[in-house]
Amino acid sequence: MTQDILGKAQLQFDKALEHLKKEYMGLQTGRASSSLVESIKVDSYGVTQPLKAVASISVPDARMISIQPWDKALLGPIEKAIQNSDLNLNPSNNGTAVILNIPQLTEERRRDIVKIVKRLAEEARISVRNARQEAMTIFKRQEHEGEIREDERKAAEKKLQDKVDIANAAIADMAKSKEEQIMTV
Repeated sequence: MTQDILGKAQLQFDKALEHLKKEYMGLQTGRASSSLVESIKVDSYGVTQPLKAVASISVPDARMISIQPWDKALLGPIEKAIQNSDLNLNPSNNGTAVILNIPQLTEERRRDIVKIVKRLAEEARISVRNARQEAMTIFKRQEHEGEIREDERKAAEKKLQDKVDIANAAIADMAKSKEEQIMTV
């Protein structure tokens, strides 16, 4: 019974970590990466789709992303989607592909991105705390209803806290690594 609850909590912890990883991949770090633009929504024939579904994305060098749509008619909508995104990048269209040049990050912009890294890490920690609280509430309710004994509840809470500590350490490691990556010139 408590193992099921611990398993569900672990799943929520894993989801929080996976979400944080995806958010970090989308942050502009001064290096070109296809993950910067893959999830940008493009209006394609009345349907909104992620960029990776309508185009081939390549990184020819460390400061450039080339986006080649499967259909040339999508060059305009892709350009528009990138301009409307929060990337602050200016796309150029060469007739066959949309080219994005990634500028060198300024010190001020690096500090702003580090603030975003910290905010995202805190959101992940909050998600972990909420999952822990949910599990703790279930353990207490089970004890109150006589489904488990007090010693079983305490043992389950200790196991849960161990999992929370591991998840929080992973979040801290990811945030520290991303911060170092951003601040490296």
